[in-house]
Amino acid sequence: MCGIVAIRSTRGAIPEEALRRATIALRHGGPDDQQTWVSGCGAVGLGHTRLAIIDDVGGTQPIASEDGRSWIVASAEFRECEEIRMSLEMQGHRFRTHQDNEIALHLYEDMGSECLEHLRGRFSFAIWDEDEKTLFAARDRSGLKPLCYHQSNGILYLASEAKALFAAGVAQGGDTHGVNGALQAFPNEERSLFANIFPVPPGHMLVSTPDGTRLTCYL
Repeated sequence: MCGIVAIRSTRGAIPEEALRRATIALRHGGPDDQQTWVSGCGAVGLGHTRLAIIDDVGGTQPIASEDGRSWIVASAEFRECEEIRMSLEMQGHRFRTHQDNEIALHLYEDMGSECLEHLRGRFSFAIWDEDEKTLFAARDRSGLKPLCYHQSNGILYLASEAKALFAAGVAQGGDTHGVNGALQAFPNEERSLFANIFPVPPGHMLVSTPDGTRLTCYL
C-alpha cells in the first residue's frame, strides 16, 4: 500500500524536515520510491511512498497537472480507470503516467470536488490547487484506504497513517474515548486511538482553504 503525506501552513513555510520525516515513516508500505514536493511559496508540501505495481518506471508521485497548477499524491485502486482515462484524453488531458491515480487529478481539474461523483474503488488522496490555494483530500466510501489529520499552530498535517504524523512532530498520546469506541460493535469513525488525531471518515472530503478547514460527507 502506498503512503501519502500533506502538510499545509497558514503561517509561512512548512517545516520541510518534518515533511521528509513523515514520508520516510511510511516507506514500509511504499519501498520502491519516496518523494517529496514543496510549493513555490513553501506553504504546502506533499510526500509519497510508492509500491510499484502499475508503471514501475514512470509512476513517481507527486504528479503535476499539465499546467503545473495542481499536484496530487494518492493511494488508489480506481474502478473503470481505463474508461475514465480515455474520456479525459478525448477532452484534451495529457497523462504523465500510466497510474490509475492520475485520473483523480484531471477529474479535479475539470470538476473540482464533484470529481468524487465519478470515482469508485479504494482510495485516499490529497490535491494541492495553487490557483485556489486549496488543499483537497478525500477517502473512499467504505473507508478501505486510511487517512487521518491533525491541526495545531496554523499547520494542517494529513497522512495515511498516524505514525507519519508522529514523525512530523505531532505529540503522541492515547485517546481513551477513541480506544473504548474502537472496541464497540460500531466504532466511532470520527475518533482515532490517538489524542488530537482524527480520521477522515469514510465517504468524506477534507478541504483546507485560507478561511479554514472543513470535513464534508460526499455520499
